[in-house]
Amino acid sequence: MFFVDTIGVEGLGNRGYLAGGGRTAVAVDPPRDVDRVLAAAARRGVRISHVVETHLHNDYVTGGPELARLTGAAHLVPAGARVAFARIPVADGDTVDVDEDLTLAAVATPGHTPHHTAYVLSEAGRPVAAFTGGSLLIGTVGRPDLVEPRLTEELARAQHASAHLLARTLPDGTAVLPTHGFGSFCSSAPADGDTTTIGREKAVNPALTTDVDAFVARLLASLEDVPAYYAHMGPVNAAGPAPVDLTPPAVADPDGIAARLAAGEWVVDLRDRVAFARGHVAGSFNYEADGGLATYLAWTIPWGRPVTLLAGSADQLAAAQRELVRVGIDRPAAAALGGPERWLREGERPASFARSTFAGLAGQDAAGIVVLDVRRASERATGRIEGSVHIPVHELHRRVGEVPGGTVWVHCAGGMRAAIGASFLDAAGREVVAVDDGFDAAAEAGLTVVTD
Repeated sequence: MFFVDTIGVEGLGNRGYLAGGGRTAVAVDPPRDVDRVLAAAARRGVRISHVVETHLHNDYVTGGPELARLTGAAHLVPAGARVAFARIPVADGDTVDVDEDLTLAAVATPGHTPHHTAYVLSEAGRPVAAFTGGSLLIGTVGRPDLVEPRLTEELARAQHASAHLLARTLPDGTAVLPTHGFGSFCSSAPADGDTTTIGREKAVNPALTTDVDAFVARLLASLEDVPAYYAHMGPVNAAGPAPVDLTPPAVADPDGIAARLAAGEWVVDLRDRVAFARGHVAGSFNYEADGGLATYLAWTIPWGRPVTLLAGSADQLAAAQRELVRVGIDRPAAAALGGPERWLREGERPASFARSTFAGLAGQDAAGIVVLDVRRASERATGRIEGSVHIPVHELHRRVGEVPGGTVWVHCAGGMRAAIGASFLDAAGREVVAVDDGFDAAAEAGLTVVTD
């Protein structure tokens, strides 16, 4: 009897898998913190015989090379992926034995990348699961624009063909187990549910219910901004990532924190946005530990800039380190625990700013007020506050000087990104109010919301 365990990477919206039988198993698209995969194998009492990659990932650093080194497993990588480490190149139709009566077959599924490969797990010759990576996702497909702009339309058409290949050759009951689609920007749309099968995808997935020209037009029109750190993930994965070091960073004392800020390094406060607004080290930025930390910090920080983490607890710091190594932010320059009372030099007072709601904004005199929308353009297109200024949060740090004068009321869709943006503006010396509210409340509060 086979098993499939999901290794969720919630902060990045991805999944890896461990699949096998009674004695051995295969790891598919493992995250960089491979101890989680090793723990899953230990719980099952199985040996990892193979580590497989569906493609060179653009949105996270793979744990494949390290997991293969630690376990002695064969590392299977699509033959078309150019990598600098030892691996076994895989071509369409190649098969390997995973366990008794379990085989894994490679299926070329270009589209997300030119070399993309899915893997079909069969028990006694019957397909039971398809590890589809960034090809066929739940209700959607992986985006085709992350490799080379000139290849985008060609790859979009390949996505359509690859989805049809899987649907045509696999039984309706085959489980579809993608890597992307659970919040990752590698997906062209959010996943439609949590689980699926080939049969369900035939009924609901636009790649399988729409002709190729209409599908490609719709897909290309739906593509979101590409996180800036994606440009660094492919090269790291092709070179072979270094082993992970999750030991505690050097301790930063108040003088060290001040010196790092003066040197232009990033000091990141991981506490929740309510605590940060109430009091923080002036010049620090607020990225909530539970708020898409890896995605938004990696997207906004100048790549390679040293980072000092300020955390409310040791557990919060350890979780943040684990999340950041997945996107190549390997070692914090330093870290400190506690709160502003432990991070500020003697005689220094914590900085703070106001929080409010859309109702609070509606009650303000418009004179001297700037409403700053830090959502993505696709979100703003569905409704925006009349007269608001738009700078997406992933662009705001380098565009703070473009924000008009006055008290800046910063909003997003729910409050987390508004807190990041407010911390940027506060660090720049602006008077700021963070709107901690759902955008649906804007119209309910009486603000004029218009649609493009």
